[in-house]
Amino acid sequence: MTTTAQEAFLRAFHAEQPAVTADAFGGGRAADGRSSYEILCERVAGSRRVLDLGCGDGLLMELLARTDGRRITGVDLSPEALALARCRPALAGATLRESRAQDLPFADDSFDACVSHMALMLMGDVDQVVAEVARVLAPGSTLACVMGGGAVGGEAYGLFLGLLRPVLDGTPAAQRIPALGDKRTRSRDGLDSILGPAGFTPVDWETVPIDLSGPAEQVWSAVSGVYDVGPLDPPTVASLRETFLAGAKELALPDGRIPCGMKVHVATARLR
Repeated sequence: MTTTAQEAFLRAFHAEQPAVTADAFGGGRAADGRSSYEILCERVAGSRRVLDLGCGDGLLMELLARTDGRRITGVDLSPEALALARCRPALAGATLRESRAQDLPFADDSFDACVSHMALMLMGDVDQVVAEVARVLAPGSTLACVMGGGAVGGEAYGLFLGLLRPVLDGTPAAQRIPALGDKRTRSRDGLDSILGPAGFTPVDWETVPIDLSGPAEQVWSAVSGVYDVGPLDPPTVASLRETFLAGAKELALPDGRIPCGMKVHVATARLR
């Protein structure tokens, strides 16, 4: 599958659901109470010129904007997501550009840090993406990324994935998503093999469980935002939802919440 086809799919998906990632992860919390977005912000504390790669609806940039004097820039493929970002009052002074990560519209040494939340792992031609990030970062700058790490065992996300797999196996090819991203971004060694040649230091890699627990419908909204569900026809999604909600009842905690968790990988490296 070509990078062009991958990007066409992502544009179409986010035209329909421009805030899907923030809706799913914005309320999630690590054991210490931080969201995955807040964890990223802390990785670039002190950086004054920050690029958000795949910025989506601007939730991460809004958190970054809490630091006075910080210059924030966001790029994304989705004009619909960028439109939502422009509606955030905190981002009135931010620069927001519709752009491919493989061809960033910025001069060399324009930024002191680059952050990316659940986006780098989706990008095609990731070696070119990283080369572009290295080009626009000043020496000594930080690259910090959050990437998905799969389900926490025995909880609602695992239930959802178990129900989804047989549905996808029986789905016509026309309703399946293209392969997205590069598998090397899913491990420390793999990411090092991408970042090292571009001039980055070895990756600091941390795996953090994120708690997405809540009412059953809230949990369904979070887990069903995955890309694989997007192309499925409405009756199939409705059936999947019904089966998931029935199974989720068996997992309910005493307070009625459905336990749901996802691991994320937080990767940080510096440009030499």
